Amino acid sequence: MSQPEAQRVLIIVSSGPSTPARCAAPFYTATLLACMDAQVTLFLSGEGIRLAQQDVADRLYAAEGGEPISHFIQQAKEAGARLLMCRAPGVPIDESTLIAEVDEIASGGELARMILEYERVLTL
Repeated sequence: MSQPEAQRVLIIVSSGPSTPARCAAPFYTATLLACMDAQVTLFLSGEGIRLAQQDVADRLYAAEGGEPISHFIQQAKEAGARLLMCRAPGVPIDESTLIAEVDEIASGGELARMILEYERVLTL
């Protein structure tokens, strides 16, 4: 008897430093889903790409007295989630400032392809 294929879930992360209370939820959700054997991809887009900067991820807190966003990103990665970030047209990216957890810098076209192919798409 063959194993059922894992559902693929795409989580588009568009929240960033201007809405810190919303920034942990995508990574927390990704961790839960990955622990339930889903194949999870997080795609940082819009203001969410700022979460890929080491100084932002380490200094941004969703709740006062809580863990930094980098903690939630690391948990999602440890659970098996992939982390992609959008290559913003005309915005240079200094890869030396990015968190190690970023798997790939991808295009908006790649995001569009994933939206059409994945079984579940969430925007958090």
